[in-house]
Amino acid sequence: MPVKTIERRPRLLLWLVALASEAIFLFRLTVPTKPVFDEVHYLPAARALLALSGPANIEHPLLAKELIAAAMWLFGDTPFGWRFASTLAGAATVAAVFALTHLLTGRVRAALLATAFALLGFTIYIQARIAMLDTFLVAFLMWGVVLLAGAMRDGSVARWSAGSVLMGLATACKWAAAPYVAAAGVTFLLMRRKRPSRWPGLGTVPALALLGGLSVAAYFLTFAPAFFYAGDALTLRGLPHFQWDMYLRQTQKLPPHTYQSTWWTWPLLIRPIWYLYEPVDGAQRGILLLGNPAVMWGGLIAVAACYHGWVKTGAARLLAPAALWTFSVAIFAIIPKSLGFYYYYYPSSVLLCVVLAVALDHWRVALGRWIELYLLLVFALWLYFLPVLSAEPLANPAAFHRWTWFDSWV
Repeated sequence: MPVKTIERRPRLLLWLVALASEAIFLFRLTVPTKPVFDEVHYLPAARALLALSGPANIEHPLLAKELIAAAMWLFGDTPFGWRFASTLAGAATVAAVFALTHLLTGRVRAALLATAFALLGFTIYIQARIAMLDTFLVAFLMWGVVLLAGAMRDGSVARWSAGSVLMGLATACKWAAAPYVAAAGVTFLLMRRKRPSRWPGLGTVPALALLGGLSVAAYFLTFAPAFFYAGDALTLRGLPHFQWDMYLRQTQKLPPHTYQSTWWTWPLLIRPIWYLYEPVDGAQRGILLLGNPAVMWGGLIAVAACYHGWVKTGAARLLAPAALWTFSVAIFAIIPKSLGFYYYYYPSSVLLCVVLAVALDHWRVALGRWIELYLLLVFALWLYFLPVLSAEPLANPAAFHRWTWFDSWV
């Protein structure tokens, strides 16, 4: 099929993006063969769900662990089974980046540019190959944003309802998604006030009721397996208490951690995390959770440019991604957690790919060939860091010095 024909069919391109992403994430998925980083917490929790033996890892909701468990049921309690569901979530996230950028710009090339940043930005690649909750949170969150934003554009009740459900499912992975539900409600009110004619079939109260009701219902339905535990089974009466217990565990004072960091350091790449650095599978290997410096630092310039462009032109397509990224970072300045880690920045790092693509597309005429050179830089850095993104064999235990540009990266 000719390239121009494909470009005229963004839905087909969306599926191709998802399939290509899945193929990339599946390659060497079983390396390393031992649990990595927080897999040591979530794999036992998934096994408990498979056996319905009783509560485990009760500081977080169940959905992400249920999805990990489902893949383990299909493919076995093996490294492939542990991580397969994450690859699907990662591919869905990349596809959502394409969809959101296309929704904002109406241009396939801008959407493909955002897709390239997402695939080469390090963070999705790493999170799509590890059994962690954040991977699933972001997949549901991004598609929730896509559907809700689409509904705000065309007034579709079906999209609004589906997006509301996805926001509830994102929250059922980790509570960090809950503020986005409130943000969606506020955004709807602002959009409704500005352009009421776009919502002829749904009033303000029904829309907010759908958003709140469907997201809450979807959230609580994911607790269904806990009612069938062999020991300490959940009950309807105990469900509210379980939420309170999660809150207490989320807000408890924790001891200092080697990789702890504060929210304002994440956009600057001050303290990334080594998910793995040790001899395993017959070789020294490492996995460094770090955003691609060209994307992460360049994205900050894009955020500022989008705000500047919005002030000058009033273009909502410039404001929306910049404001969403800003919100995604700001919530961690408010959430009452005693420790922060760079992987909390994962949703923001994904949104930054959209901001960057929207900004480059908006100023594409002025930038010209500089966009291509910038993309080459992004790709070159991906190749440079690939050995410590994919746990390739390293020369020796001191090999990490090649990739730790600053002392804080060690």
